[in-house]
Amino acid sequence: MENKNQPLTEALFYILLAAREPIHGYGIIQEVAEMTGGRVNLGPGTLYGAINSLLEKGWIVLYSAELGSRKKKEYVITDGGREVFAAELRRLRELVLNGEKMEGGKS
Repeated sequence: MENKNQPLTEALFYILLAAREPIHGYGIIQEVAEMTGGRVNLGPGTLYGAINSLLEKGWIVLYSAELGSRKKKEYVITDGGREVFAAELRRLRELVLNGEKMEGGKS
């Protein structure tokens, strides 16, 4: 799978997380802002650029689309996207574990 071992950007990580259930673009923006306490605010340009990238990689798919409306497209993560997300989660856990070792080494 392409780029499977590369770190995900924070935006891609949160979009994949939000897409665990079918969700439309504006819903992704809202959910990511809620999950991060407003720290991560995805603008429409960033969001739809990332969605197009994720669609090309096959990490999300178009779940449904209301005819005649760009705003009603829903996306959902694929099995490949779940694999990439799980690999990134393992990588982040390793970072935290090793960082905590540094914290534990303080006197």
